[in-house]
Amino acid sequence: MTASDGGVLEVSVVVPVYNSDATLHELADRVFRALAGHDVELILVNDASRDQSWSRIEELARADERVHGIDLMRNYGQHNALLAGVRVASKAVIVTIDDDLQNPPEEILKLVYALGHDHDVVYGTSSHTSHGLWRGLAARVTKMTLQSAMGSETARKVSPFRAFHTQVREGFSGYHGPLVSIDVLLTWGTTRFAAVEVRHDPRKVGTSNYTLRMLVTHSLNMTTGFSVRPLQLASVTGFGFALFGLAVLAYVIVRYVIAGGSVPGFPFLASIIAVFAGAQLFALGIMGEYLARMHFRLMQKPTFVEKRRTTARSDPE
Repeated sequence: MTASDGGVLEVSVVVPVYNSDATLHELADRVFRALAGHDVELILVNDASRDQSWSRIEELARADERVHGIDLMRNYGQHNALLAGVRVASKAVIVTIDDDLQNPPEEILKLVYALGHDHDVVYGTSSHTSHGLWRGLAARVTKMTLQSAMGSETARKVSPFRAFHTQVREGFSGYHGPLVSIDVLLTWGTTRFAAVEVRHDPRKVGTSNYTLRMLVTHSLNMTTGFSVRPLQLASVTGFGFALFGLAVLAYVIVRYVIAGGSVPGFPFLASIIAVFAGAQLFALGIMGEYLARMHFRLMQKPTFVEKRRTTARSDPE
């Protein structure tokens, strides 16, 4: 039963876990208290943590049958870990939330109730975050890139805190590529997105695992993995420089006709050659990124590989 039907809600809470053994007990306790009286399962996906996170997950699973753990063979990344959890979720609504408690579990019901019949995906967003300057700037750049890949204005409001109908999962059930963006994959199943304001708390333990470099890499992967905009940009750039070259040729011809001589100076010619060479290398670089992603797809590199689970559950799909 979903939020729009009233009564008891069926909710699968999926959490990607990385070096978070200090927060897992509190996270599970707050999730179950926030969703008390509803049909809930908590899926914790350990993305090859270097601490005792998997031991904590096993403890939680032994203490409460509603907790299910998945341990991945190596670190595949947050979105790949999320996809592993999303694929085994069995309830009518799936909620994804980070393990750092910056998005309070008490706000989960706000997202679920916002789904209804009008929206299939709802993001929890906040205008006040506790990220640093460079982290915040990188996050904004990532969202701008995501808007290009998703083609939706809601992309500016995406966050790891999201709720969506499990049926949306069918839109990307056949996706098995190594590069994953949950937000882009969700657009394969629906176009009905929304966002609601939620609280954003300071991080209690540790620091963010997302560095500036990782965010830039994620943006590049999203853009070249799920969008043709870079190729279009390369085409427009090439066309623009072709027009520029024709204009320079026309200038040389006109000067020769009027003044009776060619344009003097090696620096002028060297500059023109350098500009065109740069444009060509830029276009080749973009095409190389796409070829690399095609190469990895042809290699059939897996999205993730499971090492073990706390329970012998099979994927609903």
